[in-house]
Amino acid sequence: MKTVDLAVACGFTHAAGEQAHLVHGIFAGDLLSWAMGRAKEGDAWFTVMGNVNTVAVAALADCACVVLCHGAEWDTIALQKAKEQGVELYCSPLPEFEAAYLAAAKLNLPLPQA
Repeated sequence: MKTVDLAVACGFTHAAGEQAHLVHGIFAGDLLSWAMGRAKEGDAWFTVMGNVNTVAVAALADCACVVLCHGAEWDTIALQKAKEQGVELYCSPLPEFEAAYLAAAKLNLPLPQA
């Protein structure tokens, strides 16, 4: 599913970047070093870190997009850098878990088993 379709299905608001990437998975977390090593290419990343460092990690990990949760707002420098680097940014009023769970359901991803 394309990022724009996922955003519409989940009610995410577009903040920056072209809406053309394919989403293959989900990553949720706020620790940038953790995301750098664990987010996969094509993941939609859910976080509350709305700064330029998040954009840099998303570009490095080749994430499909980043969804800023809990109603947080992207800072101006992050928005500018996202446009320059082609990183798609969205916003959601939902907490990370709920937004990621909703996206996983829309993508028909299997839930992990304990």
